Amino acid sequence: MSSDDDARRAIEAVWRIESARVIAGVARIVRDLGIAEELAQDALVAALEQWPESGVPDNPGAWLMATAKHRAIDLVRRKERYARKLEELGHRLEAEDPSEQDFAAAEAAADGDIEDDLLRLVFTACHPVLATEARVALTLRLLGGLTTTEIARAFLVAEATVAQRIVRAKKTLAKAGVPFEVPQGPQRGERLASVLEVIYLIFNEGYSATAGDDLMRPALCEDAVRLGRVLAGLMPQEPEVHGLVALLELQASRLGARTGPSGEPVLLVDQDRRHWDRLLIRRGFSALARADALGGPPGPYVLQAAIAACHARAFGPDETDWQGIAQLYDALSRQVASPVVELNRAVAVAMAYGPDEGLKLVDELTAEPALRGYHLLPSVRGDLLERLGRHTEAQAEFERAASLTRNERERALLLGRAERAAEAAAAAAR
Repeated sequence: MSSDDDARRAIEAVWRIESARVIAGVARIVRDLGIAEELAQDALVAALEQWPESGVPDNPGAWLMATAKHRAIDLVRRKERYARKLEELGHRLEAEDPSEQDFAAAEAAADGDIEDDLLRLVFTACHPVLATEARVALTLRLLGGLTTTEIARAFLVAEATVAQRIVRAKKTLAKAGVPFEVPQGPQRGERLASVLEVIYLIFNEGYSATAGDDLMRPALCEDAVRLGRVLAGLMPQEPEVHGLVALLELQASRLGARTGPSGEPVLLVDQDRRHWDRLLIRRGFSALARADALGGPPGPYVLQAAIAACHARAFGPDETDWQGIAQLYDALSRQVASPVVELNRAVAVAMAYGPDEGLKLVDELTAEPALRGYHLLPSVRGDLLERLGRHTEAQAEFERAASLTRNERERALLLGRAERAAEAAAAAAR
């Protein structure tokens, strides 16, 4: 492989790691995410042009930061309304081309400011003024370092659609005058909830892909876990942040056991737990312990992490503390008015107290508008009916669930279960 190829691979790796910090550092100067990303991209182009000739710098992240900030200062210098800001910042990067001294200065400045800048970037990209899809796309672009193509591939949507979402998101933030700052006071809790929701949505799309041929997209799970860890480092006193990280670590530990040799889904009760990642489980337990140590009543993510921890502690379904999980779901349902939570609670109740009890709760949800097109409602109902020996009814539920899912792996699993229920019904009739 040529030295140019080596340099390009190094640049791509550095960009994935450092892009969020560079964008955040520049955004603090220009106060505009769109401009900040453009200036950071300019620094990336400069690296692509210069590094193959000059070699990768000893501190490539500082090089990118200094180069981007240099361009930001030039932009500020050209705008009269930024004269005062120029006076404060212009002395930092005076040379036409950033020098090694500039890189060292940028690195020293970043050490003191970058955490605050990153936190500002997190809260800005996840601002509630943006639609959910826009928040997810912008977060993956600015904080995850993913390209538009990578985001489109991950969510199985057109690249042009993702690009449009990102452009509109930046314009919306600018038009709404969203400040590049960390919210304080009463707004902080609401805004943090939006940030946590975005990271959780990214993880869930990777854990259980909405559509397509693959059950999972592990790269999205990895991105979400990484974002969660970054946020935990930035906000170490927030129990819910540690709760989210614990939940993601514990859920991610199962990825290797969720599919069979041909990519077919393996249900939780059938998974070989020897294939669960013990390192991720230990990390999840540690994050949950940090959340608990901060005190106060557990929030939704801490409760969900505690549920995942119950599964992780058990060697198999029979050793699982289903009654404890049902109680945790009771606590969660009192905090979160969600039909999906109620459906999960019904599953736990069925495991703890029998399928009859679970079915009663599921039947109460069949008229819920939010679950009308949710394939897991008939899937759960089919499972409970099957366990009760009501195979013909179970078959109908599995077929309905298969018709609702857009994931091909899940559809194949559900149709297989419907076929087996039909065979059991025929055998019982003989």
